[in-house]
Amino acid sequence: MHPNQIIDWKGRLLEGAAGVFGGDASSAPAPAPTVDVKTLHAKIGELTLENDFLAGALTKAGILSAKR
Repeated sequence: MHPNQIIDWKGRLLEGAAGVFGGDASSAPAPAPTVDVKTLHAKIGELTLENDFLAGALTKAGILSAKR
């Protein structure tokens, strides 16, 4: 972790903590975004195939050891 990243996170927390923990009761919570599960599953499958292909190709080339 870089110290600047931690400082940034702390600043964001201090700015928004009151709203998260009920300090601003007048604002309604944001609605949850709709998620297309079918699209997500397709993307996960695609990435899995790509990772398996790459791992196999690197193993055959001797760049990636089979013992992980």
